[in-house]
Amino acid sequence: MSAAETPQTVNAVEYMQHHLTDWCIGCDPATHKPAGLVDFHAFFVDAWLMAAVCALIIGFIAWRVGRSLDADRPSGMQNLLEALVEFVNGQVQDVFTSRANPLIGPLALTIFVWVFLMNFIDLIPVDLIPQIVGWIGHTFFGMQHVYFRAVPTANLGAPFGLALTVFALILFYSIKIKGPVGYVKMFLFHPFGKYFVPVNIVMTMIEEIAKPLSLALRLFGNMFAGELVFMLIALLVLGHADTLNWGLLGWMPLQMLAGLGWSIFHILVITLQAFIFMVLTIVYLGMAHTSDH
Repeated sequence: MSAAETPQTVNAVEYMQHHLTDWCIGCDPATHKPAGLVDFHAFFVDAWLMAAVCALIIGFIAWRVGRSLDADRPSGMQNLLEALVEFVNGQVQDVFTSRANPLIGPLALTIFVWVFLMNFIDLIPVDLIPQIVGWIGHTFFGMQHVYFRAVPTANLGAPFGLALTVFALILFYSIKIKGPVGYVKMFLFHPFGKYFVPVNIVMTMIEEIAKPLSLALRLFGNMFAGELVFMLIALLVLGHADTLNWGLLGWMPLQMLAGLGWSIFHILVITLQAFIFMVLTIVYLGMAHTSDH
C-alpha cells in the first residue's frame, strides 16, 4: 500500500517492511521481491526513476551555469562548481603522476556529484516522497497499492550498477595499457612470482573481484543503515499517532531532536560515501593504467 494508506495505528515491523519494498516490475507479485539474488527480469522503477531525476538535476544545473559563465563576476553556483572541479582534479593528479586519461576527471566528478545527490535524498522526510508518489499513482493512474523507496543507493542494484560500470572500465584499460598478454601475466605471476602460479591466479582473481564489491557494498551498507535509522526515528511518533495524548506530545520533541541530530551526522556520511566511491574509482583506474601491475 502507499504511505498515505498506512493505518493510523502503526505496526513497526509492517511499517519498515512497507518502506523497504521496492516498486518492482517483474518481481514476485506476492512478495514484491526478485525471484533470486540475480534476476534480470526484475526492474526497480523507484531506484531508476530517482537516479534519473538526480541526473536531470545535475544536467540542468550544468547547462544553466554553462550558459552564463563569467570569469569576472562568477555566480555562487559557478564558484561552487569550479571548487568541485579543482578538488576532483587534485584527487586525480595525486593518483596519476604522469598525464592522466582525459576521461578520469569528468568521470570522477560525475560520480561524486551523482552519488552525493542520490544519497542526499535520504535527508528528505522518510514518508514524504512515498506519499507524493502514492497520491499521484492513485489520483492519475488508479493505482491502489504503490511501493516506493526513494533512496536509489539504498537499493543494492544501483550501487552495483555503478560499481560494475567502473569495473568494466578497469578491465578495458587494464587490457589496453598492459596488452592481452600482459594482463594474463598479471594473473600468472602477481604477487608471488613464477613459482606460485596457482596461488597467484587465485589471489589476483580475489583482488579483481574485490574492486566492484568494495565499491558497491560499502555505499549500499551505509545508506541502507541510514535509511533504517530514519525509519526508527519516524516510528517514535507514528506508533502513537492513533490518538492525540500527552504521550504523543512527549515523543514529538524527542523525535525532532533525534531526527535533527542524525540528519547532521548523516550529512557527513553521505558526503564521505560519495568521496570514497570517487577516490576508489580514481585509484582502481590508476592501477589499471600502470604497466607493471
